[in-house]
Amino acid sequence: MSKNDKNDADTDSVSRRDFLNTAAAGTAIAALSAAGCAPEGDTGTPKPLAGTAPGEVAKNAPQAPFDSFRDWIAALDANGLLLRFDRIDQDQYLIPALFFKATDMYTMYGSPCMLFEEVKINGEWVKGPVIVNAQGHWNTDAIIWNQPIVPGDHYQTYRNVREYLQGVLAENGGLFPEIPPVEVSRDKAPVKEIVLTGDEIDLNKFAFVKTNPADAGRYVNTGSHFMVDPELGPNFGTYRCQIKGPRKLGINPEHNQTGYKMLMAAKERGEKSMTYSIVLGQDPVVWMLSGTRVAPRGFGDKPKPADELAIAGGMRGKAVEVIKSELTDILIPAHAEMVIEGEVPLDESTYESEGPFGEMFGYLGPVKEKNFVMHVKKVTHRKNPWIMNALTGMQRGMVTAPMDAMYSVLLKKMIPEFVEYTNPQDTMGIVVLAIDKTGPGQGLKGGMAIAKRNPIAKIVIVVDKDINILDRTDVMFAVGSRWQPHPASKIIEETFGLMTDPSQVKYARTSKIVIDATRQLPGEGGKEVFPKTNRQLLHEGAPASFTEVQELFNEALSNWKRV
Repeated sequence: MSKNDKNDADTDSVSRRDFLNTAAAGTAIAALSAAGCAPEGDTGTPKPLAGTAPGEVAKNAPQAPFDSFRDWIAALDANGLLLRFDRIDQDQYLIPALFFKATDMYTMYGSPCMLFEEVKINGEWVKGPVIVNAQGHWNTDAIIWNQPIVPGDHYQTYRNVREYLQGVLAENGGLFPEIPPVEVSRDKAPVKEIVLTGDEIDLNKFAFVKTNPADAGRYVNTGSHFMVDPELGPNFGTYRCQIKGPRKLGINPEHNQTGYKMLMAAKERGEKSMTYSIVLGQDPVVWMLSGTRVAPRGFGDKPKPADELAIAGGMRGKAVEVIKSELTDILIPAHAEMVIEGEVPLDESTYESEGPFGEMFGYLGPVKEKNFVMHVKKVTHRKNPWIMNALTGMQRGMVTAPMDAMYSVLLKKMIPEFVEYTNPQDTMGIVVLAIDKTGPGQGLKGGMAIAKRNPIAKIVIVVDKDINILDRTDVMFAVGSRWQPHPASKIIEETFGLMTDPSQVKYARTSKIVIDATRQLPGEGGKEVFPKTNRQLLHEGAPASFTEVQELFNEALSNWKRV
C-alpha cells in the first residue's frame, strides 16, 4: 500500500463501532462512501439491517446451532456484522476492491460480511445473492458456539471461544465429540426444491464470479466435495472448481488433500471414474470442517477414516440433517443451498489445464497443466440459491478457534512452558507461540517443535507470556526489542511446506526459521536483569491510572474523528 493509499484508508469519518453495529445499513454505507469506496451509480445501494441498536442482538435472531447458511447470515445481520447491497458491478471487479478497502479501514479480522443481491457478470445483472467474508470477523467464532462477545475486546472474545473449545476437547479425550447425522425425508430437504438434469443445467446462469482480473475464469470456490472411499470412509473437503462450460468443472484437489488421495485410490483400483457431490451454501460448522484438518485423519499417504458429518454434529451439539444425493448414496446436508453432482474421469488423457487463481498467500497461483475435470449430471438447489464466494487470500476463510484449540492441546503436551499459539490468516506463513519461560533454550526448542510439524509455519516466532500474540504490533515489539538474530535463531534449510507459498523454488519444499523473541536469560547470553516495559512500569507504579482515564476521557477518545 502506498503512503497516499494509507492516508486515504485513515480518513473515514465514522468509528469502527459505527460501521459494524449501526442500526441501519445506510450509515455503514455512508462510512464507506466517506472513505471513497462506496459503489457509484447503480452499482450498490443499502438495504435495512435487522433494526437493532448498537451492541444489541435482535431477540428473534437465529441462535446456534445454525442448520442453514441463511440462518447463519441472519445471525450475522442481527449482530451488526452484515452489509447489504442491491447490486455491484463485478465486471469492474468492485467486490474485491470494496473488500480490500474495508480491510484497509478495519483489518481482515475486523471487516463485516457483505451481501450483494445482484451482480453484473459479463454485462448482465445476475440474481444472487452473492455473499463474501461470512466467517471473517473476530466475533464469528463466538456466535457459532454461543459464547459471549466481550464489547470492545475482540481478543478476549476470541480467547474465550478457544478456551471453551479446549474444554470440549479435554472432556472428550482430546477429540471433538460426535453426533451421527440424521437422514430426513425429501420434503424436509430444502436443497431438493429444484432438480436440474441434462440440458437444464447451465452453471453460467448462477452468480458464480470471476474474483480477480488475472483468474482463469469464473469459479465455484466454496464447494464441499462429498466423496466416499471403501477404506478411507466418507470425506468432504474444499477444492476450487473452474467453470469450463455449462456442465463442466475443472477440479483442483492438492496432492496432500484427502480428496486427491481418494481419487487416486479409485484409479489404482482400476475404476474409470468417480461420481460424487459438491455441496454449496453449507451451515457454518460444516463449512469450517470442509476447509480445515479438525477431523482426526492424521497425515501421510493414507489418511485415517473419520466421519466428518458426525464431528460436525458433535461440534454443533445437534445432528446434521442429511439426505441422499441424486446419483449416489452419498449423504449431503439437507439444508444446503445447492448440490452439484457429476462424474470425474480418472484417465490422465482426460485431464485439463486449470488456473491461474489468486491463492491463500495473497498471490496469483500458477496454471495447473493437468487437473481433474467433472462432467456435471445433476444439480439440485433451493429456490433462488444463495452463493458464497471466497475472496481467497483477502479474507479469513473460516473461523479458526477450533484449530487453535486443537493445536493448543497438542502443543501443551509437547512444550511444558506452552501458553498459547496462533496461526494468523492475514500473515500466512507466520505462526506465533507464547511460553512461560523458566530456563535457557526453551524458546528455540518450542519453536522447532512447531516448525517440524506444521507445513504453514515458515517463520515461527516465540514470545514471552506478557506479549499479546493476537496483536501484530505487540509481536513485532517483542521481535524488535527482545530478539538477537544470533544466537536466538535456528534455520531449517529444507523441509516440507505449504505448496501455495509463492516463494518456494521446489514444489512443497521450503526453508524455515525459528525466532526466539523471548527475553534472553543469562544462560543464553542475555542480561542478568532485563528491563521492564514502560507500560508494565505504569501498571505497577500507578495501577489506578488506566481505570481513571477510562472514566474521564473515554468519550473524548471515542468521539475523535480520525484524520
